[in-house]
Amino acid sequence: MTARRGTPRLGWMDYVVFAILIAAVAYVWYRVDSVLEYRWDWAVIPHYLYRWDEEQQRWVANLLMQGLYTTIRLALWSIVLAALIGVVFGIMRTSRRLFPRLLSRVYVELIRNVPPLVFIFIFYFFISSQIMPLLGIEELVRSASPETLAWLEFLFGPPKLISNVISGVICLAMFEGAYVTEIVRAGIQSIPKTQTEAGLSIGLSRLKLMRYVILPQAVQRVVPPLAGQFITLVKDSSIVSLISIQELTFLAIETAVSTTRVFEVWITVAGLYFCVCYFCALLFDWMERRMAVDR
Repeated sequence: MTARRGTPRLGWMDYVVFAILIAAVAYVWYRVDSVLEYRWDWAVIPHYLYRWDEEQQRWVANLLMQGLYTTIRLALWSIVLAALIGVVFGIMRTSRRLFPRLLSRVYVELIRNVPPLVFIFIFYFFISSQIMPLLGIEELVRSASPETLAWLEFLFGPPKLISNVISGVICLAMFEGAYVTEIVRAGIQSIPKTQTEAGLSIGLSRLKLMRYVILPQAVQRVVPPLAGQFITLVKDSSIVSLISIQELTFLAIETAVSTTRVFEVWITVAGLYFCVCYFCALLFDWMERRMAVDR
């Protein structure tokens, strides 16, 4: 019986790669266990994922899971804001007018040629000291009703840390927005110019041409690179741990220091990041296949 078409089959090279991978993991484990004389203790890890709350009489998230939830919130809000920034500046990058092209070009080149850590430090302290007071986030939290506080906690995490989270979201979105801008620009410029000429010839304005002809086709072409950029954003969110935003990496450092279980904590954190990123990869792969069927 022949294998169904499209069914993946393992070849001898796959088994070789698996064997090398297993051997590498075993070697690292041996070196840590014998050379460093490290005593493994995984029993402490589940307690830092979830703990039993006596007051609520239920299991609640502990440090590592709280950090994971904050990382997911940071990534989701950042990619939404970065997508808005990227679409606007991506369209400006393809404008016929000089000023929009120049402004978007300066933004992209500034972000791409400044180290991300330097950018995060500069803009975080500027945003925290200048922009956040203007938004009135702290006053909103202090005067919010219990129902509003519950929604704010669901969307942004603990209310007392909302200002830090929003500052981190803005910083990440501004940084990632430059790369989204280039992705959108490439998607728009990949549409044949004959379609632009045809749209203009039937009387469409440039705004309607962009809305009804160019962008719908460009969206389908930019989904794969945007998926990769979103997964990169999930990993890049660890940068904001250096500005005291309590996401997964920040709380992992505290957990590793307090428990002295360095390898167990960081292996667990790596597994959590992998699960989130792999789930995103599967989700975007499904979206690409659906869009291909619709197309």
